[in-house]
Amino acid sequence: HVQLVESGGGSVRPGGSLTLSCTASGDAFNANCLGWFRQAPGKEREGVAGIHTGVNSTYYSRSVKGRFTISQDNAKNTVYLQMDGLQPEDTAMYYCAASCGRLGLAAVVGYKHWGQGTQVTVS
Repeated sequence: HVQLVESGGGSVRPGGSLTLSCTASGDAFNANCLGWFRQAPGKEREGVAGIHTGVNSTYYSRSVKGRFTISQDNAKNTVYLQMDGLQPEDTAMYYCAASCGRLGLAAVVGYKHWGQGTQVTVS
């Protein structure tokens, strides 16, 4: 199966920036879609950003649109999430996922492959 490993999380002051990386093995970047999700303590996992690899179409949640940017480097088998203007409400564990199903880019239950997560703390 596909393996996804996230990195780049950490602690940052409000207004700061972080770039998350998700490196894949097992042909994950030949999948039709890739996504970033996050989960704060006591809350449900939610979609943050997604990308259709074949057509370079992107999705962003209402809360991060204009601040976060998803991109991919197929040569490095890596997908990135550039996070600018971070706010305390962005604090969460961030997960990379690959191979969404017919429910679409933002649907947690539809993704086939998941990484273990990287923590982002804004305070």
